[in-house]
Amino acid sequence: MKYIEEFQDPGLARRLLDDIHSTVTRPWALMEVCGGQTHTIIRHGIDQLLPEQVELIHGPGCPVCVTPLEVIDKALEIASRPEVVFCSFGDMLRVPGTGRDLFQVRSEGGDVRVVYSPLDALKIARQNPDREVVFFGIGFETTAPPNAMTVYQARKLGITNFSLLVSHVRVPPAIEAIMRSPNCRVQGFLAAGHVCSVMGTTEYPDLAARHRVPIVVTGFEPLDILEGVRRAVRQLERGEHAVENAYPRAVRPEGNPAALAMLADVFEVTDRAWRGIGVIPDSGWRLSERFREYDAEHRFSVTGITTREPAACRSGEVLQGLLKPHECEAFGTLCTPRNPLGATMVSSEGACAAYYLYRRLELRPAAPRPATTPAQPAAPTAPLEASPVV
Repeated sequence: MKYIEEFQDPGLARRLLDDIHSTVTRPWALMEVCGGQTHTIIRHGIDQLLPEQVELIHGPGCPVCVTPLEVIDKALEIASRPEVVFCSFGDMLRVPGTGRDLFQVRSEGGDVRVVYSPLDALKIARQNPDREVVFFGIGFETTAPPNAMTVYQARKLGITNFSLLVSHVRVPPAIEAIMRSPNCRVQGFLAAGHVCSVMGTTEYPDLAARHRVPIVVTGFEPLDILEGVRRAVRQLERGEHAVENAYPRAVRPEGNPAALAMLADVFEVTDRAWRGIGVIPDSGWRLSERFREYDAEHRFSVTGITTREPAACRSGEVLQGLLKPHECEAFGTLCTPRNPLGATMVSSEGACAAYYLYRRLELRPAAPRPATTPAQPAAPTAPLEASPVV
């Protein structure tokens, strides 16, 4: 359990919370751009332990949730074809498209299979040369490299009955779009550590300087989140706006050079639509011209797609941080994990799913007072200027 239990230590959590309580003097709004971090925050009640002045806003950090409805409807159409074996990670099967999902396609006779790696889909293609095998490649910078490697391997092995339905998105342009929104309240960001483990941190300094917001790279355990909040609040209180790496055990400034080289070879940057948000310039990837033959959208030429979002679903506002899940009128009534209106309720990283799973069904109660206050500490503690989370 190394690197898990030690990052859930209640004593260290108390020290971090005490430091945040003693530092904050005014209201601040921070956004985490990672669905995994959102689930950690809600599961452990971190947002309720923080001072009332510190608000955590849930951003568009769930890759399943931001996959545009048009792409999901294209996936449903392709998966319905008799010559196709459609492969996907399991969390995409119950994401609602316009009127149905991949589970329904499978119940109607479509060959829809859950795989645990894109290489599993490539193996199925090798075993079934008379079928067209399509893998649904979604996600942020974290999942793009293995999908790129799979296409590269398909080319190397001469496998021609494999293709990728691509819906990859990039985090920095999303942060840019959030900060340019006239409704933006965000004053600092907690950046996702797994994204930065691939891409590094080189894209963030310009964002931080241009919009005068601190960006702190954090991990996914409770102490990671608290340390990220502590660093961001300290910067805001001092009037600073720098990029800090609070996840050095996994993130290097240069990222992963091998993964970056693979991405540059197989993909090219493009504009991409985000579900519930709209088109964000330069926010996605598509297969480059050299690998375009493996692009399922080109191979199957799906046309005539007409999308329709449920009128009662407000997941777009949730993804933009304008609405907390339990503030939606349909939450927990018309919209549940069994009958989801939007992807944020069904995805394992969705904010609505987190609020439902951990019974956050009402508006935030008054934050509890810390067990100890900075003026009367329970015991002497070492200063936290240097982070204990390394």
